Amino acid sequence: MAGVLAGCGGPGGDDDVTLKLVAADYGDSAANSSKKYWDKLAKGFEAENPGIKIDVTVHSWNDVDREVKEMVKKGEAPDLAQIGAYADYAAQGKLYEADELLSIATQADFLAPLSQAGEVNRVQYGMPFASSTRLLFYNTKLFKDANLTPPQSWSELQADAKALKARGVKIPYALPLGSEEAPAETLMWMLSGGGGYTDNVGSYDIDSKQNAKTFTWLRDELVGKGLTGPTPPGKLNRADAFAAFTRGEVGMLNGHPTLMKMAAKKGVKFGMVPAPGINGKAQATMGVADWMMAFKQNGHRKEAGKFLDYVYSKKNVLEFSNEYDILPVTTSASEAMAADRGHTDLGKFLEELPTSQLYPVGKTSWAQVSADIKQDIGRTVDKSGDPASILRRIQNRALSEENAE
Repeated sequence: MAGVLAGCGGPGGDDDVTLKLVAADYGDSAANSSKKYWDKLAKGFEAENPGIKIDVTVHSWNDVDREVKEMVKKGEAPDLAQIGAYADYAAQGKLYEADELLSIATQADFLAPLSQAGEVNRVQYGMPFASSTRLLFYNTKLFKDANLTPPQSWSELQADAKALKARGVKIPYALPLGSEEAPAETLMWMLSGGGGYTDNVGSYDIDSKQNAKTFTWLRDELVGKGLTGPTPPGKLNRADAFAAFTRGEVGMLNGHPTLMKMAAKKGVKFGMVPAPGINGKAQATMGVADWMMAFKQNGHRKEAGKFLDYVYSKKNVLEFSNEYDILPVTTSASEAMAADRGHTDLGKFLEELPTSQLYPVGKTSWAQVSADIKQDIGRTVDKSGDPASILRRIQNRALSEENAE
């Protein structure tokens, strides 16, 4: 398949140019594969732009980043890639800058936190394509039976978890710090404690006093008091935590929009509130984004830009977001979704997006730092864990990785 994609389009004019796009699949079956979305979108674009063809290949999330990496390594980069990370390609000088591609109106329509996360050295290369935030989900039946209200602070979360445990709930609060998605749960708790992965100027600040205090609290006040269930948090993955929630075994956990559909399908009634903070609602929640990027290799800057302006029209952004229960990445589509009464649940996630904080994806070191977090962060909440020293080791490795670049 990579061989098929390798063929270039025309010489770079408006005539007979074929843009090669490799994209990730957001569907969970053949019936709602992203291939259907892209094929429909490409057909509409081609009808309006004779002479430009769009050749789309869709891969699962398990494969798509690797496929693009292999294509680039072979010197066969696609014109466009919609994948999970852009910073490495930007650092290698392989990508067009966003303002070389997009109209001013299109680029200005991106939500600010997402645009900023797409920058390397204050230049935007990564164009956000899909986004999500996190909220605290709680099982409304379990809460009602225990006469509880959803927590707004850490102390209230602990009190609710204790009450649920006393009533025999298997996992009062699910804390998935296993390798699958440890960086997400980690960042949510860091933010709720007033910290984060980086400081105000974007430098790594993993071992800050706030972060050490957060994980010490988790170790002593949640895990240490038996409020996180039988599986050690370092061995609990997000998928297993979500599955347990849909079985009615979890009182509370952090979740993204996909969990709404999963829980509803299993008949589990739930509520959602902003993440509790150390002394009240957290100042920010975690945001995540997937990325679109345009490679320079084939020289199709003008055609790629024309296609991207079409991709990011309000109509097309809304259509994709509605199909896959994800948040729009543009202001125009976000406002339209917020005004749609049919999106009240998704609207709760939407409200958190403007103040959300994303992974430091503009750092090429982030991939290695993320791997270190997956490997080590669970140990901070072990009975004998030392959060400050573990966070310091992760911080030192992060700085080494940064300096190596």
